[in-house]
Parts: sequence; C-alpha cells; structure tokens
Amino acid sequence: MSKSKLIVSIAGLILLIGIILIVFLYQCLFVPCTNNNQTNYLYIDRDDNIDSLSIKLQDVGKIKRMTGFNLLSKYQNFDEKIHTGRYEIVSGKSILDLYRQLSRGQQSPLKLIVPSTRTIGQLIKTLDKQLMVDSTEISKQLFDKEYYKTLGFDERTLPSFFIPNTYEVYWNISAESLLKRLKQEYDRYWNEQRRQKAQAQGLTPLEVSVLASIVDEETAKNDEKPIIAGLYLNRLHRGMLLQADPTVKFALNDPTIRRILFSHLEIDSPYNTYKNEGLPPGPIRVASLQALESVLNPTQHDYLYMCAKEDFSGYHNFAVTNAQHAANARRYQQALNQRGIR
Repeated sequence: MSKSKLIVSIAGLILLIGIILIVFLYQCLFVPCTNNNQTNYLYIDRDDNIDSLSIKLQDVGKIKRMTGFNLLSKYQNFDEKIHTGRYEIVSGKSILDLYRQLSRGQQSPLKLIVPSTRTIGQLIKTLDKQLMVDSTEISKQLFDKEYYKTLGFDERTLPSFFIPNTYEVYWNISAESLLKRLKQEYDRYWNEQRRQKAQAQGLTPLEVSVLASIVDEETAKNDEKPIIAGLYLNRLHRGMLLQADPTVKFALNDPTIRRILFSHLEIDSPYNTYKNEGLPPGPIRVASLQALESVLNPTQHDYLYMCAKEDFSGYHNFAVTNAQHAANARRYQQALNQRGIR
C-alpha cells in the first residue's frame, strides 16, 4: 500500500471513529432517556451519594441508559454537586437536561398538608411523612420555650399557631424555615378583616382558636359547625358557663369517653368549663380551618343547648330552653342505655 493510500485509510478510520463517538455521545446525552409518558418524582436526601442516586434514577426515574449520566458525574465531580430535594422527571427529558436539573438543584415544590389534629405531636408526625425533615428536628425547634415565645405563644396556646391548610413548599425545607413559613401563614390568615370579625364576636384571635377547637371536638360535620359556634357564642355573651363536654375530656386526658358522668365534672382543671367561666386558657386541639371560619362567621340563632342525636348520626339536637334540652338529653340517654354505653 502506498503512503498516500495509508494516510487516506488512517484518516478514514479516524473519521469513522469520530462519527461513532459523536453518535455514541449524542445517544448518551441528547436522546430522551424517559419515554414512559408519565411524570415521576425523584427524592434526594442527605444520605444520598452518586451510587445511591444512580440506583434511584433507574428505579424511580425509570431511566435505563445511565452511561451518559455516569460519564458526566465522573468528570464533573457530581458528588460535590448533589442537592437534596424533590425533582420532577418528565417524559422526553435527556440525560444532559436531567444532569443540569440535578446539579443545579432545580427541584419541584410539593403541596404540604397541615392537618387539624388532636395534638401537636400528631401534626408533626404528618409533616415528617411529607417532608425530608424529621419530627425530631421540628419538635426540637418548636418546643424550645425561648423559640415559641418569639412566635408569641406559650405551652397552652401553641396549638393556635397552626392554621390547617395546604401550602406549597420544597420537600427539603429545614425545620427552621418550615416554622418561619407557618408563622407567615398564621400572620397572613389573621389579616385585618378576620381580626375585625373576631372583635365583633368579642374575641381575640387566640380565643377564636380556643372556641374553634371545642367546635371541632363537638362535631365532625362541617355543615353543623357554624351552628355550634353560634350556640357557644350565645352562652358566652350571656355570661353562661360553656359546659362543653370536650373540655372535660381534655382535662381528664381521655378523648375516648363517650358518656360524661357527674364524677367527671368534678375534675379541678382550668379546662373544665362546667366549673370555670369563659373559655379555657388554650385550644384543646389544633382547630380546623372550617371551625375557625365557623367561629368568625357563626349562624345567627337563639340556641343555648345541644345534645347528640339519639340516632348516633354525629349530628345534634339544638334547644333554646332548658326544658327542650332536657327532653333531647333523655332521648339520647335512653339510646346510650339501649346500646350499653356507660
């Protein structure tokens, strides 16, 4: 073979290798690596490294061709660029797009549900299940006395800090940032309009939360909550004892009691509204948004008494006079006796 032919052959070989390399890199970096026609979410936590991330990408992200990602990771020290978070992996995304998204920390927010719960501990556990931060971190921050004083609450009033709703946050939000956000939502909820509504009822925002917590414990029926809120406001405005059974259960630390007895009413507690005038010193649970709005916008009526319906539907019979209430109570007591509930 002549020298010129050898040069041409070598040049052709180099060109072929170059074309193969270009095609290979194009396939690795630019061809869509997901084509399952659905959106998946990749969660990167504090314990993840390049190895665990690769496994998650194949398992959760349904990405089969990892060569391009591994090449980029190796030559750009991706271990030093891993960002925690929740990442949306959409169909049609290339490896290069995905690498840029992850290395730049371009995560997607989620809808965080802050629920109405009987205890703050239960609420924190639900947050733990939805976020990267765990319940221990949240509790350590929230239950620090000096911290919750800066929020404007004490141990008894702390349940009123939470406004149950759905909020958009990032999955990797820190405990400090989460509580800061919830304080912002508290301040946003208690705007001037709602403060004026509370004042019109003779209540402070805290007292609205306290009464709303009682309303929540009285009924799970949202359509009944404005009626019950109006009833308790009627009693408050007339200087009557609230005589709310849920406050007695709270004082006894036993929400499972189904039948309040005279012996229960003797408990010496500031939460016993059969003995103490006005509202308890703090909420007996984290009040729901529906209950808060019910106290701010109560149904106008003359009811002063309520008793659970004898059909155990969860609804109540309401009464204006004590005689009407006594008749309702007798029917309910008879129903309890028939079912053997003590």
